[in-house]
Amino acid sequence: MRVSKWHSGQAWKDTNFAMSKILLIEDNKVLRFANERILSKAGYTVIWAGDGEEALRQICVERPHLVLLDMMLPKISGPEVLRALKRDPATASIPVVVLTGLSQKNERKLRAEGAAAFIEKSWLVESPQSLLDTIQSVLTLHTAQSA
Repeated sequence: MRVSKWHSGQAWKDTNFAMSKILLIEDNKVLRFANERILSKAGYTVIWAGDGEEALRQICVERPHLVLLDMMLPKISGPEVLRALKRDPATASIPVVVLTGLSQKNERKLRAEGAAAFIEKSWLVESPQSLLDTIQSVLTLHTAQSA
């Protein structure tokens, strides 16, 4: 496990959810590093896991505010991780944003299984800001629903 924090700069001041803890579950090291960097620069604390098994352990230990979940993972697949999180009363309220290289046709099924949002990985390359916007929206909605 690696934890990243970014403590200075404009992005930190502009983020309402600075210091929110995000668990990034991604087995591709290049994508994980790129997303971790984007999130850290925006002021989020980033914890990561490289497979589904490690992800489930990290969620129980770290209690993140949000999970970014890749669908194609070793050991335990992304959909299985999502179902396990939503079945467990201790983790069911943690919002999950799905990151996938699969087409958007899976979005309806993933949302039915409990995903708060869906981002195609190709969008991240074109617009890293879309990741931050989605996280901000999901955390805002989650906070409003919890109040």
